[in-house]
Amino acid sequence: MALNNTYDARLLQQETAVGAGVQLLLLTVLGTALGMGPAGWLTGLAFALATWAVLSRALHRTRPRSFGPANRVTLGRATLVGGVTALVADSFQSPPPVTVLVALTAVALILDAVDGKVARRTGSSSALGARFDMEVDAFLILVLSVYVSTTVGAWALLIGGMRYAFVAAARFLPWLNNALPPSTGRKTVAALQGVLLLLAGSGILPYAPTFGVVALALGLLTWSFGRDIAWLWRTKGSAERGVTPVEVERLHRETAGVGAP
Repeated sequence: MALNNTYDARLLQQETAVGAGVQLLLLTVLGTALGMGPAGWLTGLAFALATWAVLSRALHRTRPRSFGPANRVTLGRATLVGGVTALVADSFQSPPPVTVLVALTAVALILDAVDGKVARRTGSSSALGARFDMEVDAFLILVLSVYVSTTVGAWALLIGGMRYAFVAAARFLPWLNNALPPSTGRKTVAALQGVLLLLAGSGILPYAPTFGVVALALGLLTWSFGRDIAWLWRTKGSAERGVTPVEVERLHRETAGVGAP
């Protein structure tokens, strides 16, 4: 039997199983109350299965001593994202319940500001938790961009697809995998994506302002990614020599006077 300070696979499996169960419960509530069609059900179930499988594999690989309170918050947020995903998929067959979709998305965005604070206050920050949080954020932005694209056009998909395109490019350009220094601008732009897409998808704005809000989100994201990619390109030689991002940035400031991303 595993001790409290050792890896306990059974306990972690219980955590992921509870998360999957809550996801199924949410889908059942949405399906019963809103009459969700096959597309919504199948997409929601696929999301629940994929989340459980990927998270279980990540936990088995990293072997943490416990799941942690911050990861529980992120798992709850992932459950809400699963509900949003199901509603967006169902919206291609029938008019979406905008109020419910907005409410689920809003709570998920609010919780995005909670899990990090919980991790810091409880001393439970981890690479797995940070990656889990980032993937949930990225997928929510992808789903919201799909939803607003039906109103403003397919170009809105660039917002949700940009991060995944970056990850794909990094497989062929290894220097894109180098670490970046901390950036308030990057964090702000990332946080604004969900807020702006939620505003655009809420239906409270006329078409022109909605178009402008989505264009603003895309512009900010393009600026943020472009700046980070430019920094990675300028400093790839230093990163290959093992210099940390903070040291690279300090040296770059001293020699070129360029600010951090």
